[in-house]
This record gives sequence, structure tokens and C-alpha cells, in this order.
Amino acid sequence: MTERDFRIIVRGAFDSLTDDQRAALRAEAAGHDVLFASFTREGHLSYDIAARADFAFRFLESGSADEDIVPATARAEAAAEAWLSERGYAWKNLRSTAEDMSKAALSKRQRKAQASP
Repeated sequence: MTERDFRIIVRGAFDSLTDDQRAALRAEAAGHDVLFASFTREGHLSYDIAARADFAFRFLESGSADEDIVPATARAEAAAEAWLSERGYAWKNLRSTAEDMSKAALSKRQRKAQASP
């Protein structure tokens, strides 16, 4: 069996942030800018605390079967919760979406590249 990549996004919102927590998030905001978001094994956090309390973690997991996406999603959610808990951030509305990249539709450019010799 071949190894498949799963892209998992865990979304939620910070809840009841203190002034100190909000200041800490603002201080680190440049490293968590949505424009630099990427899928990584350890998870990449992005947010814009000045605009809203929402956040997104992007994880890259892998597996060899369709069924592997469920435990991969659970691991991503647990990792996001651990990161938030370790820093004392409360959250709400945590939800996740996962995509098996081996089943993702190809763009027009990708189809063209595959068709040419």
C-alpha cells in the first residue's frame, strides 16, 4: 500500500481571553499570519486576533488506507487542544475537516501536466 497525505484543519475560536493573553497573541501574530499558513506535521496555527477570535490549525498527517483518516483527525484535534491548554487558552466551537489528497481533484494545470509527455 502507498502512503497517503491527509490535510486536516482544526478550527475554533478563542474564548474569554484575558488582556494578557490577547497581548501575547498580538505579539506573536506575525508568525501566525493567515497569509503564511501551511500544512505541517506539527501543525501550523493561524489567526488574526485583531479582527476576530477565530483560529485554525493546519496539520499534515499520513496513512495507508481510507480508515486512517479518522484517527489522523483525532490526533490533530488532540494536538490542537494540547497546544491551547498548555498556554491556558480557552476555546469554543472546535471542529475539523480532513481531506485525503490522493482523492483531491486535479486543477486544470495539473491535468495538463499529466497529459503532456
